Amino acid sequence: MSRISVRGFAVASATAVTTVGAVVGVASGSEQPSVANTEAAGLTIADIPAGLQAQVQTASLTQQAEDQSAQADAAALKSAQESARKEAARTAQEKKDAADAKAKADKEKADKEKAEKEKKEREESTLVSRSTSRDSIGDLTAKASYTVAETQALARQIVPADQFQCFSNIVSHESGWNYRAVNPSSGAYGLMQALPGSKMSSAGADWRTNPATQIKWGLAYMSDSRYGSPCGAWAFWQANHWY
Repeated sequence: MSRISVRGFAVASATAVTTVGAVVGVASGSEQPSVANTEAAGLTIADIPAGLQAQVQTASLTQQAEDQSAQADAAALKSAQESARKEAARTAQEKKDAADAKAKADKEKADKEKAEKEKKEREESTLVSRSTSRDSIGDLTAKASYTVAETQALARQIVPADQFQCFSNIVSHESGWNYRAVNPSSGAYGLMQALPGSKMSSAGADWRTNPATQIKWGLAYMSDSRYGSPCGAWAFWQANHWY
């Protein structure tokens, strides 16, 4: 039989220690010793009667199982705490990412609204400027006649700078900048060769003699839904040689 120390078994449980002490006492012919005396005596499992060895071993195994269970519970608790920590960190990161995304979207929206507002203000300012320029030109005292240079100068004041060349191309082909030009075949009249010329009365009653009135009418005509702008009208003219 192996010489296994009783100390490992004695601490297993109170019941087991009492049992070991009782057995040792009986074996030695004395009263029941204390656990300390039993351990100090260096008793081994071989010193316990065979009938009680199983009880002592069972108590020891039970203690070992309890120790293992406690260790498992501690490990499970540690694992649960670590999982909770990771979950909390993940949730916090998701909230941060969502907040960052919202802040970015809000900024983009604000920037877009600002850009649209500034664009609208620029357009309104341009319209006011053009309207003021055209009105002031319309208020000028009409001259008996205008040179080509004077007529072109009026057009530069009325037509947007980025559209002037297209406007000029059409006028050059249609009338050579002669605001009194008349087509002998059709009767088309003026800078833009309006047909009939009386259509230009919508821009002013002096459409026959005032190039500024003709220019304002021509700009409106070229900028309508059909062409959109003088450059749109010019593109159509190049493809069809009329507009």
